Amino acid sequence: MRVIDGTGQSMGRLAVFVAKQAMKGEEIAIVNCDEVIITGNKKNILKDFNTKRSRVGSSQKGPKHIRVSKDIVKRAIRGMLPDYRSGQGRKAWKRIWCYNQIPKELGDEKIEKPIIDKRKKFKYSKVKEFTK
Repeated sequence: MRVIDGTGQSMGRLAVFVAKQAMKGEEIAIVNCDEVIITGNKKNILKDFNTKRSRVGSSQKGPKHIRVSKDIVKRAIRGMLPDYRSGQGRKAWKRIWCYNQIPKELGDEKIEKPIIDKRKKFKYSKVKEFTK
């Protein structure tokens, strides 16, 4: 199993990297998902999240929008897979795990920090800032 540290990584680039590795057949766990960053203007990002969250149905039916930072990162990865409902995309989707901290069962594993971040001077915010 490959364990990747999400601290300071751009969410989109991390999602592409993880999706490609999962499609190759690797099992991947992402730790520190609440430290993953989203580039862009914080006010616009927060407005988009709040708009999605306010569009809910009744108490018995959806659509519901995720509020947990590990699920936000996993949803971004799901968008990079070819078809998460069937075929190879579904198999790859089942090989991906996301955690907000380092769980005990992954404490012995070597944690990688891939060099996939190419940002220079962008405005960015951490995922945990939007999950309050």
